[in-house]
Amino acid sequence: MPRTRHTAAFALITAVALTLTSCGSADPAPAGGGRPAAPGEGRLPTTDVVSAVRKDEAAAKLLPPDVRASGALTLATSVGAPPGAFYLEDGRTPAGADIDFADAVGRALGVRIEREVASFDAILPALSSGKYDVGTGNFGVTDERRETIDFVTYINDGQGFAVRQDSPLKKVTDLTQLCGLTVATGAGTTFEVTLEENRHRCAEAGRKPYEVRTYADQAAIWISLQQGRSDVVMSTINGLRYAVTQQEGLRFLNEFKRLDVGFAFRKGTPLAPAFQAAVNSIKADGTYDRILKKWGTTESAISTSRISPPEIR
Repeated sequence: MPRTRHTAAFALITAVALTLTSCGSADPAPAGGGRPAAPGEGRLPTTDVVSAVRKDEAAAKLLPPDVRASGALTLATSVGAPPGAFYLEDGRTPAGADIDFADAVGRALGVRIEREVASFDAILPALSSGKYDVGTGNFGVTDERRETIDFVTYINDGQGFAVRQDSPLKKVTDLTQLCGLTVATGAGTTFEVTLEENRHRCAEAGRKPYEVRTYADQAAIWISLQQGRSDVVMSTINGLRYAVTQQEGLRFLNEFKRLDVGFAFRKGTPLAPAFQAAVNSIKADGTYDRILKKWGTTESAISTSRISPPEIR
């Protein structure tokens, strides 16, 4: 979906008018223990929490010589919906927590981030082929992905569910509770993998399997739920919590599984130690906590950045 259509579609499914600006300051106090503000409590934040970051010489020295010489890194980012990454109302300018984290790390390393927007399911293959140096898109660290991709963690998010208010579902602790329902999720995500890998369990239990509908565009996922073409959405915990505050008639169901989330690189990248040091640097100077507070995701803080840790079980 083109950027301008994406912006229009997201606006159609929101229940409140969001005032988005590319300058100024609007950093509402997070509601609900660090979660995004509820409708009417404030517009999306635009506070600058990145420009004050200074170069960390120790982290920068860990960069490969060719990167230090060029002073730039190519970064592919997936743009979906708040609070991770989305477009401002101009339909061209990306914003969100992933954007702030990448920009802050770039400043800590003293390099220019050359950002290109790409579809979520295209980024990891493009990293492996060498098209980009690094990718962001709320990429959960899984053992399967670690076979071909290296990660440097910066938050902890994971898998969860959302439904319409009239749904009989109260909490999903086992995927067999979804038997007979239609589940909407993002194409090429860990959610799709989890759902497909467990779909057979419904038939084994003598029940009708759930149907998995995948979408490349976040707005389409929510439209499918609002219009009754899907019964439940499986997506990121932070994204779900934010989305239900912006749309009437929906509710966050529950967390299902936590996952570390990281910057993604081709396997064997020499960039990982530098990025790890940079993430820990912005944690030490307070930028990290300011980014989380700005986007209402303080519950996703990690204690320290790690390189390709085992999947959380």
